[in-house]
Amino acid sequence: MRKAVGFFVVGVLIVALGAAGYRYFLSDSAVRSEAEAMVLLVSPDIDFGDPRVTIWLDAAREEGLHLRAMRSSDFLRPYTNRRAIPGVILPDGVLREAPGMFSPTLENYVEAGGNLLVVYDAATVPYRPEGSRLSKLVGVDYALFGRRGAGAIVNGSVQGTKETLAALLVPPGKYVAVDEAGPAGSRDYLPADRKKYVISGYSQQKMEYPGFISEGDYDGEVLLASPEKGLVAGARRHGAGNVLFANLPLGYLKDRTDGLFLHGFLRYFADKVLGLAYLSPAPDGVGGIQMNWHMDSNAAIQPIIDIDKTGIYEQGPYSIHITAGPDARAFGDGLGINVPNNPVIQKWIRDMIAKGHAIGPHGGWIHDYFGLNVSDDNRAQFEKFLVLNKKALEDVMGKPALEYSAPVGNQPQWVTGWLEANGFLAYYFTGNSGLGPTRSYRDGRLKNRHIWSFPVMTYRDLASFEEFAESELGSQEVGDWLRAVTDFSADRRVVRLVYFHPPGVTLYMNAMRAWLGRAKELAGQGRFRWYTMTDMARFLNDREQVQWHIEGQAEGEQQFFATHPVNLARQTWLLPKQSYSRPEPRAGKLAVREAADYWAVTAAEGTDIAFSARRTRR
Repeated sequence: MRKAVGFFVVGVLIVALGAAGYRYFLSDSAVRSEAEAMVLLVSPDIDFGDPRVTIWLDAAREEGLHLRAMRSSDFLRPYTNRRAIPGVILPDGVLREAPGMFSPTLENYVEAGGNLLVVYDAATVPYRPEGSRLSKLVGVDYALFGRRGAGAIVNGSVQGTKETLAALLVPPGKYVAVDEAGPAGSRDYLPADRKKYVISGYSQQKMEYPGFISEGDYDGEVLLASPEKGLVAGARRHGAGNVLFANLPLGYLKDRTDGLFLHGFLRYFADKVLGLAYLSPAPDGVGGIQMNWHMDSNAAIQPIIDIDKTGIYEQGPYSIHITAGPDARAFGDGLGINVPNNPVIQKWIRDMIAKGHAIGPHGGWIHDYFGLNVSDDNRAQFEKFLVLNKKALEDVMGKPALEYSAPVGNQPQWVTGWLEANGFLAYYFTGNSGLGPTRSYRDGRLKNRHIWSFPVMTYRDLASFEEFAESELGSQEVGDWLRAVTDFSADRRVVRLVYFHPPGVTLYMNAMRAWLGRAKELAGQGRFRWYTMTDMARFLNDREQVQWHIEGQAEGEQQFFATHPVNLARQTWLLPKQSYSRPEPRAGKLAVREAADYWAVTAAEGTDIAFSARRTRR
């Protein structure tokens, strides 16, 4: 009798284990049928709510992509349908340790047609004298601690061609020609006959990033390189699949408010390698710019009249931010705009509101004093200036202020929290330069989920017209950059922010005219718009509520379904033409447009839509 009981228990265990595996297989397949979701692998001991994980998931969502987290141990299970996963991402920081079967399993996955994005230190622990266990997949030797010790990781510049940088969503001005930034080094993988550009940043003409020194020839396409490190990024075939390597700590950088590369590599992997459809981050899929004015003092009053000669008021809407107090540099100097007691500026503000522009506070009441002295530990002394500035503008506008910019770019964390608590939707930000609107992680977590940061665009290490003048930039050079930024926004269907002070515009009137002329031309083609920060934040908040998924096979007819609790209007899906046939409407109100590289499917009024398209590439 005991034997029978024993056999029964063993049988139950076998059936239970088999059922569990079958359920796991079904679960994985169900996700695949719901959407072409990329997978982010993390170590078994990492919680999916860990900010080092969510920073990737949030970035993918902002880029309109489906990405789900999976533990590496689950990826290794025999029941996991790995063939159904279009792309696997090995992120930095949360997958440093890899079990013994990890590398062979990844190699089999890629050789069979899978696609892999390897980021920085993924699967480098335990360290091996000969380098990373993923070197065969990546195509070069790196993580060479056995030979180099602590010197295996160094800081260095990042270089690439204009074409590659644009494909990684690095905008014009975020890089300078290598010969302008300084001499090249000896570890450059880029072709000698191609003009190279180095990544720059606000106040830094040559940015430096940590990365592994690489060794050996590379048989793939070099995307980015470094004279100090060697290969920074590359794409290569491996068997029937593809491997994209990013020798940069992408998640770590985004947490330090330098998220341009994290977003850029996500889009490159999804677009260039996988050919996935995505939900556009721009209304109607039309790129554009926020023209953000900062009015610091009464020195701006005459220029806002003078710049009318450029035709600036014939376009818009713009985001206009004002420091409202009677003083500008120090108490009692009388250099402020003095909104409460200046009927001329009050009328101008009301006129701007009537024309659709957005008005918001530029800091707290007294520009220089606030910007130079506000800090993390003096909220008790400085909060009152935010209250004064907000109230002065709202009394004139007759409605709440919803967007903000910090004087001299100084934004302590408590200010962001105060803005969020007081109903603001958006703020200008000097971090994450070159990126579009994003929710900014800082100090290891996302503290403010209900407000959007709008990173500023830079030209080399400069951002404002006054800085251009101090560096003796000519009008032609400035105008060329502004036109290039506008073209980039239109071509890439993204939204970026350019800021200035009205007095600075008077130094570059011809450049402003040329910029406005190009914007008008592209707007006439339906490829460009001016957006306010408020309008974009509202759109992005609506976009956050969109639920969409794909049903169908990797190759063949795919059905797209989308729903929204209120209205899907202006939400747009972009399908690469190299991957999809022309979409066909199935339900709801929508329009299909053809562009150079994409099919654009835009929803009209309504809460539900459906359309289909044949997947022509896997």
